[in-house]
Amino acid sequence: MSRRLAPVFALLTLTFAAPEPAQAWGAAGHRMVGIAAMEALPPDLPAFLRSPSAVADVGELSREPDRSKGSGRAHSISLDSGHFLDVYDDGTVMGGPRLEAMPPDREAYETALRPAGTNAWKAGWLYYAILETQQQLTKDLAMWRVLDHAVRTERKPDRKAWFRADLRRREALVLQTIGRLSHYVADGSQPLHVTHHYNGWAEGPNPEGFTRERIHSRFEGELVAAGVRLTDVQSAMPPPGTDGGGLEARIAAYLGVAWKEVPGLYRLELAGGLAPGDPRGAAFASARLGAGAGALRDFVALAWKASLGSRVGWPEMTVEDALAGRADIWTSFYGKD
Repeated sequence: MSRRLAPVFALLTLTFAAPEPAQAWGAAGHRMVGIAAMEALPPDLPAFLRSPSAVADVGELSREPDRSKGSGRAHSISLDSGHFLDVYDDGTVMGGPRLEAMPPDREAYETALRPAGTNAWKAGWLYYAILETQQQLTKDLAMWRVLDHAVRTERKPDRKAWFRADLRRREALVLQTIGRLSHYVADGSQPLHVTHHYNGWAEGPNPEGFTRERIHSRFEGELVAAGVRLTDVQSAMPPPGTDGGGLEARIAAYLGVAWKEVPGLYRLELAGGLAPGDPRGAAFASARLGAGAGALRDFVALAWKASLGSRVGWPEMTVEDALAGRADIWTSFYGKD
């Protein structure tokens, strides 16, 4: 942890001491993933993303998809299934598409699940929650690039003032989008969010005698809040990696790693490793949270890189044309209806 975040974490340690009911890593886990990732962003990303306030904001906004739960039936039906993906032991999503070959969008996903007698609300769509939010972040950052350029080059005072205000609005939206992405990426590092054995071993073959008792909240919430600290997560983060493979393949591979950890988590429980104070459980959780923080760091860096090739505004223009002075940024961004 850097010194600049010491005051922030003096407050956060009080929060960890009295954890709230766990929901998808709980408050402590999601907060640590967001902060660790933001602290580790590459230096070529915009400076506003690395400010102490931005780091702390993302840590808190990482929890928002859980805190918004219970807003109403329509809200829950639309959004709650974005937190998980029920992958069977054979690598398919509830007998539908394979994890490594997910359909290109949620409409195609729904079509692929239908022959298996299920749907996206039952099977979950965590894969698409990550993909769609990553695409939104890329668009947000593309707009930031153009607005930042406009603030520095616009000569008309009234237009410059509008660009400056819109840049501030865009920066706030970027942090909200990263917070949402942080939540779903962290969910994807939790083995119990990518399996149908999500809260005790599911009915069916159980040759190793894994527990069928509820273990979800006990693992991701109570254990993490009591035994994992930010430094543990930071130490467990893998080296940066933004080369190789398209976005869809990267997301599938990332979720696949957590899915493969499911038997190991149940073996750990069987051996008593999830008992309060057992260091084996804390080490396992730290490794998974570190994987989540590393993935979020890389996904944000990938979005920044991809944003340069994006199209923004209306009339639509490329970011490269806007930065080169070949497009009318004012008309495109302020709008001509």
